[in-house]
Amino acid sequence: MLTIEIPGRETLKLKYLVLDFNGTLGQDGKLLPGIASRLNLLANQLQVFIISADTFGSVEKELEGVNCEVKIIGPELQNKAKYEFIKTLNCDHVAAVGNGYNDSLMLKNSILGLGVIQVEGASSDTIKAAAVVGTDIRDLLDLLIYPDRLKATLRN
Repeated sequence: MLTIEIPGRETLKLKYLVLDFNGTLGQDGKLLPGIASRLNLLANQLQVFIISADTFGSVEKELEGVNCEVKIIGPELQNKAKYEFIKTLNCDHVAAVGNGYNDSLMLKNSILGLGVIQVEGASSDTIKAAAVVGTDIRDLLDLLIYPDRLKATLRN
């Protein structure tokens, strides 16, 4: 578990990290540099899930050696599928990360939604649903690795 006390706000008690793949962790079906090591570090404190429609059919291969569980979802109603998945974990213990419209419900309903705007851009619905928005996934993962950075952003 990762506990982060946010001054003037509720304490986050995170058990799960749920991330989108394409547009978030990967680009054109390939894992971005520097992601595997960060996810493996976070997996010491959180159970890591990658949830994806696997558009390029490469998610499992790209995540070999990463301490995570891959969940492949169908092409229909992906936003609902991602939301239903985090509900099974208990949304109050989920940090969720994504960029696409299909991530918006997941970010809105998790205790900590992180939106990322990278090469693929990001859905405005997802950005509005996020508690924190960044322009590089590595920076967002580092907020969890170095929680004082997150405290500085979210404190009241």
